[in-house]
Amino acid sequence: MLARRTLVLLFLSFFLVVPLRVAPAIADPPPRSWTFEWTRTDFTRTSVPFAEIPSGGPPKDGIPSIDAPRFVAIADAPALADNEPVIGFINGGDARAYPLRILTWHEIVNDVGGGRPVAVTYCPLCNAAIVFDRSVDGRTRSFGTTGKLRKSDLVMYDRETESWWQQFSGEAIVGAETGKRLVALPARLESWARFKARAPEGKVLVPNDPDARPYGTNPYVGYDSAAAPFLYDGAMPAGIAPLAYVVVVGKEAWALELLRKRGRIETGARVIEWQPGKSSALDAHRIAEGRDIGNVVVRRRTADGLADAVHDVTFAFVFHAFVPDGTIHRAE
Repeated sequence: MLARRTLVLLFLSFFLVVPLRVAPAIADPPPRSWTFEWTRTDFTRTSVPFAEIPSGGPPKDGIPSIDAPRFVAIADAPALADNEPVIGFINGGDARAYPLRILTWHEIVNDVGGGRPVAVTYCPLCNAAIVFDRSVDGRTRSFGTTGKLRKSDLVMYDRETESWWQQFSGEAIVGAETGKRLVALPARLESWARFKARAPEGKVLVPNDPDARPYGTNPYVGYDSAAAPFLYDGAMPAGIAPLAYVVVVGKEAWALELLRKRGRIETGARVIEWQPGKSSALDAHRIAEGRDIGNVVVRRRTADGLADAVHDVTFAFVFHAFVPDGTIHRAE
C-alpha cells in the first residue's frame, strides 16, 4: 500500500505532459487562472462552491480523451488476459469492449455505439465506470477532461460550451449547462473472458498509438487498499472502509463483500449477482495481475425477462460523498 505522498508523486510522474502550474487557492469568484484557461466557461453559473473543485494535477486535456476510437474484432484483438476488466456496452446489437488498460490513461472515449453517441468514462480514483448518452437537448457533445476533481471524482467538460460535468452523477456543475444531467446507460464492468462469451461477434477498443502510454500497467498501485482516498477531505462512511467496493443502484449500495458472500441478492425488481474472474485495475502494477474482485451484473425484471440495469461499482466514500442520504448494505 502506497503512502499518500508516494501516490501523489506517482500520479504526477505518469500523467503530467506539460509543466505543472501551481493554482492559487480556490475562492469565490473563481481563481483568475481559470478564466485565462477557460475563456468560454460561464463562471457566473454554478451549483457547487468553486472551493470544492481542486486541481488533480494535469491541466485541461492533460489526460487526453479518445475522440477517434479504433476497434478490432475479438479474433484480431491484441493479447488481453481473460481476467482483465473491460467496460462492456451493447446497443442495438453493436457490442463494444473498452479495456481499463486503455481507459485508465484516457478516462473518456467519445464514441457512437449502435447509432447512439456515447461517452464511455472511467475515473480511476473512484473506480467509476459509467457510459452516458452524450446528447444534450438534441445536440451531440464531445467531452474532455478538465484536470480537476470534485470529491476525488473526475470533472469532465463539453467542448461545445465548456461547461463542467461531474462524472459520477452526470450533472453539469459549472457553466451554461449547469443543472442539466446526462443520461446513464446500462453497461457492465466485466472480465474480458465474460465479454467475449456474451458477445463473440463484438469488437474491442485498441490504442490509436500503442506506444503513447504504458498500456496494461496501473499507475495507482495499491490504491484500492489504501487507508484514505486521494484529494478527498470530506466525510467518510460509517462502519465500512472508505475504499471498500460497493455496488450502487440509485440511492442504495451493497458492499461487494456482502455480494461476494451471498452470490446473488434480489431486492424489489432488481437482481444483483457476483461471480469471480475479474482483476482489480487498481491493485498490482500490471492490471492482469491484480487481485480477483469478481464480476458484478445488475439486472431488472421486465415483462420480457431480465434486462441490464444502470449501476456502478465504486468505493464506499464515493457513494457517501455524492449520495449522503443513501443506504449502504454492509457485510454481515
